[in-house]
Amino acid sequence: MDARVQQNEVPAVVAPPDVVSSTSGRQNPVRIGLASRVLLLTIAFIMLVEIAIYVPSIASFRNGWLRDRLSAAYTAALVLDAAPDEMIPDQLQKDLLTSVGAQSIALKRPSSRRLLAASDMPPKIDERYDLRSASPLESVKAAFRTLFGQEGRTISAVGDAPMGAEYIDITIDETPLRKAMWDYSVNILILSLMLSAMVAALAVASLHFLVLSPVRRLTDNLMRFGEKPDDPTRIIQPSGRLHEIGLAETALASMQSTLVEELRQKKHLAALGLAVAKINHDLRNILSTAQLLSDRLTTSSDPIGRSVGPKLIATLDRAISYCQSTLTYGRAVERAPDMSRHALRALVDEALEIVSPEGGGRVALLNQVPLDLVIHVDAEQMLRVLLNLCRNSIEALESAGPHDGEAPLVRISAAPGADVVTIEIADNGPGVPPRARATMFEAFRGSTRSGGTGLGLAIAAEIVDAHDGTIFLLPEEAGPGATFRITLPLRSM
Repeated sequence: MDARVQQNEVPAVVAPPDVVSSTSGRQNPVRIGLASRVLLLTIAFIMLVEIAIYVPSIASFRNGWLRDRLSAAYTAALVLDAAPDEMIPDQLQKDLLTSVGAQSIALKRPSSRRLLAASDMPPKIDERYDLRSASPLESVKAAFRTLFGQEGRTISAVGDAPMGAEYIDITIDETPLRKAMWDYSVNILILSLMLSAMVAALAVASLHFLVLSPVRRLTDNLMRFGEKPDDPTRIIQPSGRLHEIGLAETALASMQSTLVEELRQKKHLAALGLAVAKINHDLRNILSTAQLLSDRLTTSSDPIGRSVGPKLIATLDRAISYCQSTLTYGRAVERAPDMSRHALRALVDEALEIVSPEGGGRVALLNQVPLDLVIHVDAEQMLRVLLNLCRNSIEALESAGPHDGEAPLVRISAAPGADVVTIEIADNGPGVPPRARATMFEAFRGSTRSGGTGLGLAIAAEIVDAHDGTIFLLPEEAGPGATFRITLPLRSM
């Protein structure tokens, strides 16, 4: 501990270890830790309490000291009052005054006031204090006048008197009283400092073991975990205690575990993105070549070739566009929708025509969208949403079969409302497992089948959100299979 810290700490208590100073090339200011602050504040609070106790106690001490002198004066008054006038030797009067510590003793009777004894030259009285009627506030004021008043003052103290007298009055030098009060104050100060140091030390020790030690454990773990947040060995091990810090440790362990898993997935996705970029470059070149070759179908003499050619070219155009936008999704940035009016039924027909070969004729595709329903969307993006949802339904029916032996069916329906249009894509397949419902719209986590990537629903959710709409899976109680509901706002054209 350096010299500066020793100057700021109470000598009776060892400073806690959290008072830190660093000297890296230049002198940095001392940082007082929590334990040191609690130590100093505890001492300060105890001293404030002691001061609040000291103020009335010093007044009580003064009153008690004066009462002791008055009690001694009672005895002297009995002797002096019982003797005939002029029959008390001067030496006896001096001895009685010395034993009482007074300069004069007077007794007030109902009919007279008698000076029983007095020194040769009674001094001038600086203050008269009546213990019979003094209020607590007057006692406190008088005590501080004695403590901080001028040296050598003479005061008159008045108290109750014996033998039917009204009161007894003594004149005393205030110096012995002042000295006794200062001795009492010093003793109180020393006792207060010792008590403060003891209580503060106990408080700091308790704070260290109950609070600071667990908090330092949390702090050290956070700093260590922050250096390498992808290291699972740096996850804090909860102590299992049921207090607030123990609960914080449990919550921190859960958060760190989640963060480690997220970082692991992010690294995996980063590596996957690099691989996709390479594959995308070559795949786009291959599709471009296929597009050039398919152009010849439009000039073919075969009528089937001429009819299939434009559709094949459109499909290849779309595939090339998807390749180009693959990395866009990888950057979590989707193109803003190019909104315009489109007949929903035509979009559904196009989607079903594209996916119909995937069903191999074994899955019935039913378009129940009204003919006159027009929506305001980006046609290309909405087609991607319909394709992804329809493909998911077909794949589920192909892999697991329909519910209760029914004929496999994918049905698309829509209905306009007051402010939104509702679109439903339903199938009679096995449905979505409960464990997959929570993460079905998260990229690479929402796949419900073996070998799936989990991107289809994530892309659909992002596109619907860009259209200010919602997409969700109806609960199992809605019926067999899986039913996805999309709501899109009815915008003014």
